[in-house]
Amino acid sequence: MIAEELINPMIPPLKLSDSTEKAVKWMEEFRVNQLPVVKNRHYLGLITEDDIIEKDHNYQSLENIKFGYDDVYVMYNQHFYRVMEVAIKNKIQVVPVLDEHQEFYGVITVNDTIAAFGQMSALQGQGGILVLSMPERDYSLSQISRHVESNDAKILSAYVSPDEMDPYKIKLTLKINTTDLTRIIATLERFDYRIIAQFQETSDNQADKDRYDLLLKYLNM
Repeated sequence: MIAEELINPMIPPLKLSDSTEKAVKWMEEFRVNQLPVVKNRHYLGLITEDDIIEKDHNYQSLENIKFGYDDVYVMYNQHFYRVMEVAIKNKIQVVPVLDEHQEFYGVITVNDTIAAFGQMSALQGQGGILVLSMPERDYSLSQISRHVESNDAKILSAYVSPDEMDPYKIKLTLKINTTDLTRIIATLERFDYRIIAQFQETSDNQADKDRYDLLLKYLNM
C-alpha cells in the first residue's frame, strides 16, 4: 500500500491568506494538532497549535507566522511504512504528501496509517494487537483482562497513552497471545469497549517486526 492510497480527502490545506482563528477552528474540527500550509500548491510546512497559542499569534494572518516541518513529508508513491516512520520521528499527527512535481498532494493522518498497518496481510503470526479508546474513569486492566481470559487468551502486555482524538479519553494498546481476535472483540464490544484498531504481529520478517515495534512506540508516546 502506498501513500496516495491513504490520503484523507476530508482535511484540506490552509493558505497564507487564512487566519490563525481559522487554523484553530479546523484543528478542532478535524481533531489534529497540525495542518499543512500551501502557496500555489507549494508546501510551506505545518502550522501547529503551539505556533498559534504559545506564541500569541491569535487572530493574525498565516503570512505573519514562520512554519516548521517544511522538510517533513513523504512522496505519493512511497510505502505507507515510510509514513509511519515520518510520523513517529517527528511526533506529528498528519503527514503531508507531495506529488512527482514536489507539489502538495494531500495529508495522511496517523489513524489512517494505523488502520493500514492492521490491514496488511503479511502481518499475521505470533500474536494480536487491539487498541481501545475509553474514558479514563472506565479504565480497569483487571476487568479487561477477565474479558480476554474468558475467551481462552491472555494479555501479554498493555500500554496506556492519551487519545489524541479526545482529551478526555485514553488509548489502551493490548498485546494478546492469539491472532484470532474475533471472539475477544465481540466480548469487549458487548461490554461497551470501543475498538479503534486491530492487527497481528509477525515473527517471520525482521523489517515488519521493526516497524511493528515502531508503531507500539508511537502508540505509547
